[in-house]
Amino acid sequence: MQFIDLKSQYEAMEGDIRSAIDRVLESQAFIQGPQVRELEQALAEFCDARRVVTCANGTDALQLALMALQIGPGDAVFVPSFTYTATAEVILLLGASPVFVDSSAHTYNIDFDNLQAEIERVKGEGRLRPAALMTVDLFGQPVDYGRAREIADRHGLAFISDAAQGFGATYEGRRVGAGLADVTTTSFFPAKPLGCYGDGGAVFTDDDELADVIRSTCLHGKGTAKYDVARVGMNSRLDTLQAAILLPKLAAFVDELERRHTVACAYVDRLKDHVDTPMLPEGDARFAWAQFTIKVAERDEVQARLKAEGVPANVYYPLPMHLQPAYRDFGGGPGSLPVAEQLSRVVLSLPMHPYLKSAEIETVCEAVIRAVNPSN
Repeated sequence: MQFIDLKSQYEAMEGDIRSAIDRVLESQAFIQGPQVRELEQALAEFCDARRVVTCANGTDALQLALMALQIGPGDAVFVPSFTYTATAEVILLLGASPVFVDSSAHTYNIDFDNLQAEIERVKGEGRLRPAALMTVDLFGQPVDYGRAREIADRHGLAFISDAAQGFGATYEGRRVGAGLADVTTTSFFPAKPLGCYGDGGAVFTDDDELADVIRSTCLHGKGTAKYDVARVGMNSRLDTLQAAILLPKLAAFVDELERRHTVACAYVDRLKDHVDTPMLPEGDARFAWAQFTIKVAERDEVQARLKAEGVPANVYYPLPMHLQPAYRDFGGGPGSLPVAEQLSRVVLSLPMHPYLKSAEIETVCEAVIRAVNPSN
């Protein structure tokens, strides 16, 4: 059994993907070929964003957003601690300071009450300028964008959404990326809900000026001509082959999101009386379901029992950022963010992809039930 079954996805789209790759090979336009702009337009239409700029990877997408917003030394960026290192590292790479925020035990996403307290603390200390809020759609569940926007606006913060796991999800009838944040970023890493066959990323915004700066920055700061350097930039282009691969995948994405929703509903229905399952979206809302993550006591033992039965299960993430060696100077130490610390001890992600068969879902669920109740 595969944790993420990319092979089945490829087999379902093989003809379209091979044809897309062949067209690039025939054209020899490997960098900035027409498929790159075609993909940007298709992504914009998919989530109703005004502007989309593709780039080399999801981490670069975050850095490009921060650079365009002129975040740097002396600035505080508020970010959840329970996330992947990419979200935090770009802040430090630009000389700014991450301020780690606790998580909601219910949604796994940033805790807004703790966020408010941290903003007030930073303001009171007066050492850093509260500059930006960077939320994360963890495991594919969108944050409460309305609440995040209200807090950001009240405190004069730029609002960046790290939707590497949440692209494709909806919030109050709008796709993530549709102007819910000032800037939204995503990743096309192969394991993401919409993934390519290497690295790739994109930045979404309704602000034309920001989009123009981001496009310039990812092309070495290019101005009106190739050798016109308008600003300090970086080399972060999505290559044409990856854009070509993503086009047929994007065409199938809505159907795959519905399949992910069906899998998640089946998991919740079968497991809700045995483990702490994630919440399901209400009505016609959808999560991206990058992972299906349960909470269990004795997590490591449960994971080992599942492995013994041939069921893969992964831990995202075993240590929150504020306790990682690279970030300890920016956190409050053990006990400072209790929910994030507790989540890191109990979360366990089960196989999740659009090609899970009903029998496989049942196999996973039966194994989980046995693993959490080994004496029965």
